[in-house]
Amino acid sequence: MNRYVQYMYSYPHKTAYRPLQNVSLRDYRENLEGEGHGLYLHVPFCESKCGYCNLFSVAGCGREVMEAYLKGLSRQMEQCRQILPESTIFSDFTIGGGTPLLLDEGQLERMFGEVRSCMPLKKDCGIIIETAPKQTDQRKARLLKELGVTRVSMGIQSFDEEELAWLGRSHDAGKAREAAELLANTGFACVNFDFIYGLPGQTAESLVRTLKTAVSFMPEEIFLYPLYIKHGVGLERCGKGTLLDSDHTYMLYQNGMAYLKEQGYVQVSMRRFVRGKEVNPLDTEFRAQADQGNWRNYFSEERAGFQECGFTGSLALGCGGRSYLGRLHTCTPYRTTRQGVMEEIGAYLKRQDFLSVTNGILLSDEELKRRYVIRHLLIYPGIPRRIYRNRFGREVTEDFPILKEWTEQGWVEDKGVFLCLTQEGLGLSDYIGPMLISGDVKERMLEWERIYGKENDFIQGEPEKL
Repeated sequence: MNRYVQYMYSYPHKTAYRPLQNVSLRDYRENLEGEGHGLYLHVPFCESKCGYCNLFSVAGCGREVMEAYLKGLSRQMEQCRQILPESTIFSDFTIGGGTPLLLDEGQLERMFGEVRSCMPLKKDCGIIIETAPKQTDQRKARLLKELGVTRVSMGIQSFDEEELAWLGRSHDAGKAREAAELLANTGFACVNFDFIYGLPGQTAESLVRTLKTAVSFMPEEIFLYPLYIKHGVGLERCGKGTLLDSDHTYMLYQNGMAYLKEQGYVQVSMRRFVRGKEVNPLDTEFRAQADQGNWRNYFSEERAGFQECGFTGSLALGCGGRSYLGRLHTCTPYRTTRQGVMEEIGAYLKRQDFLSVTNGILLSDEELKRRYVIRHLLIYPGIPRRIYRNRFGREVTEDFPILKEWTEQGWVEDKGVFLCLTQEGLGLSDYIGPMLISGDVKERMLEWERIYGKENDFIQGEPEKL
């Protein structure tokens, strides 16, 4: 059994998007009325491309390209601001990549300033940014704090020198520790570290050593990602694409998960661990209440800290960012090779009309339901049965009878208020999630592979060296 089919971080995947005609952001502006919406800004530039990365990002661009990109962002922001409803307030602002801190301090200040002057951010807006160890220094960390950043997420992947080299990371363990300590001591409300497991030769001991080092900095959150080697990435091209073993990866997951729980981290999803802040659906207090028949009172929507996903709007700025506006999902055509990404960035820099939607997907009622189930089932506290029924007019188990099968298999637990993954189910998230993809979306994704997957075959001959 291959437990690692696909990471379902959103639905549908970008590879299901297609060219659209006669669609405008103006027609979906009502999805941004009021508060609670997200603003996302994509910076697609990196110093180097990691060996496992198949994201929309590119390495090797100089300051001239980045300056042109920031000018494109300014034009896009100005056009989007003109169509926002008067009531729009963005509660969250995320800057992703790529590696946003590849921008210099002046560029970062300018970008933040333009966003604040042009976009209606909530007074206490949560501001999130991604970084990497080599781009994290004291001056930039202080600048981020001054600019109001509340959460910094850093991709470390390992504190083991051999593992970092195998992954093709450009930083060493010493630089990772230095950057981790710096972020931990700067005073951000939340610091998150990302790590990867599943490398051939990686042991439970080496993974736990890495996590022990991470925990010593007391980050608020830690994410554990299983290693995927997708078609066309550097690790595949250097001959490492056939070395992954599902059983080995799962063993490492179990050891990493157990260690973090011992250290007081609460598991919120297969990947996300939060330092002692949230109610755990699998904790001992819940079990004690369940044994006494009181679990429905204990496991309420309020007590669980439930936050509904997928029914507020999200507006993306930049090339590669994805907007969610009700039924409309839109994004730059998804490309993974350097040539493909550079072509899309070139088109973005020349673009004059940012309000016309040229690529995306319009979700049917059925796809909206699937998105809702996928978004909630894979993250604690699960699918809220009452809210699903109120939104869609039916019981979730009637629309998705497979949930009953998974309950019988021990992967899903019915807590009355919520349907949530069991401990075993959490570990199978990358197997369970893909089973909820519709036939139409699967076919679109396969079609994308047939068309654009060929781009990844352009390097032939001798394997690359990482």
